Amino acid sequence: MPNIKSAKKRVAVIEKKTSQNKMIRSSVKTAIKKYNAAIAAGDVAEAEKLLPVTVSVIDSAASKGIIHKNNASNKKSALAKNLNALKVAAAVAPAEEVSAPAAPAVEEAPAVEAPAEKPKKTRAKKAKDAE
Repeated sequence: MPNIKSAKKRVAVIEKKTSQNKMIRSSVKTAIKKYNAAIAAGDVAEAEKLLPVTVSVIDSAASKGIIHKNNASNKKSALAKNLNALKVAAAVAPAEEVSAPAAPAVEEAPAVEAPAEKPKKTRAKKAKDAE
């Protein structure tokens, strides 16, 4: 426990800042959870509506230094990637429903593995082979 007045003040200020940082970090997590819930439900319209809000919350936290700017970029990228995957899945799903009854079942040929390439020789091996 600090005895000096300035040290006591620093403790109080740090506690206040810590609680503010926790609130902002919590709001980021909450926004991401809401967005991910919309994605999990398959609701493209809701996810598109929540994306700018979520990105704004993340950017706000990054600008205040609560999360690193690269961490914020990774989070935003993951959100956009999930939304794009949902859009592709939503676009493919109606096409499958329409074409699935009309298309006959076709067996796919087993995938043929490509032969493994030989590792490239290094300079030391080339020099040794040349001798």
